[in-house]
Amino acid sequence: MKKIQILVCALAAVFIYSCNFTEEIHLQEDGSGKLSINFDGSELMEMAGDQMVKENEKPIDSIISFKDLLEEKHDSIAELSPEEQAKLRKLEPFNMHMVMNPAEKVMKFDLFSDFKDVNEVNDAFNAFRDASLMGPKSQPEQATPMPMSEQTTEVSYAFAKNTFSRTAKIIDPELFQQNIDSLQGSEMFLSGSTYTLKYHFPRKVKSTTAEEATFSADGKTLIYEVSFLEMMKDPKLLDIEVELEE
Repeated sequence: MKKIQILVCALAAVFIYSCNFTEEIHLQEDGSGKLSINFDGSELMEMAGDQMVKENEKPIDSIISFKDLLEEKHDSIAELSPEEQAKLRKLEPFNMHMVMNPAEKVMKFDLFSDFKDVNEVNDAFNAFRDASLMGPKSQPEQATPMPMSEQTTEVSYAFAKNTFSRTAKIIDPELFQQNIDSLQGSEMFLSGSTYTLKYHFPRKVKSTTAEEATFSADGKTLIYEVSFLEMMKDPKLLDIEVELEE
């Protein structure tokens, strides 16, 4: 359970300090594909790596299956409310690849899942955030899933008739505003952070609503980067529609 404990501490730091995320989708012609939310925490490791070396933290390179973890913690999960259990079950399709090496100042996380239809992995970013709560309340040997935090937004994906879309919606305006207010003390840390969409399509992009997006040489990969802080304040900043060539 040691790796779970480190995962929790590291992911908690991710959402307090620097947050450079990439949301990447590889979309196939039949609508199947792979989605990943990855984070490179090299800046965080620059700050904390020396202390972790002093504490003899060993390098970690492992993959956590949330399906297996939920099965392992079945008894603990059964004690939660039906609503909390439902939130936890949303993590089932995902795996987390965690790489941490204090000596080399490396810290990377990649939450990923294959899908048959892209709407199977709606709300991947919330899943990444909630993954930070899948850990110990105290000691590693007592590791147990914790109740999920209340979600204020949701993101949905769709792909049909040559058109792909990503749409965000605020589902609890009051709580959303409370979260925005709580960011004020972290704005200095988050000001240089980014959230990047990197979408790979089976055909060349014909048009997109993201006017500042850039494209690969073959026109099949779209890259769109925004300020993480601005995205947190306005989730619809990353609303996007992409039309592919016939």
